[in-house]
Amino acid sequence: MLKPDARPAKLQYLTNNFRVLVDGDYVTCAVSQTRIPLDDLKYWNAPRQEAYATAEAATEALAPK
Repeated sequence: MLKPDARPAKLQYLTNNFRVLVDGDYVTCAVSQTRIPLDDLKYWNAPRQEAYATAEAATEALAPK
């Protein structure tokens, strides 16, 4: 659960990990715009530099349109 004073983090998404560029508490899902606490971040796309809240959101982002 995020605190009311939670701050966004800036990350560099790598293939198997991510690097924190600016300290913060969460990142925003590229699909749903929901806040993802850094401790809960499991899905991202390194080439696109995007985070996803769920596997479904990641699949939606990568699906051909």
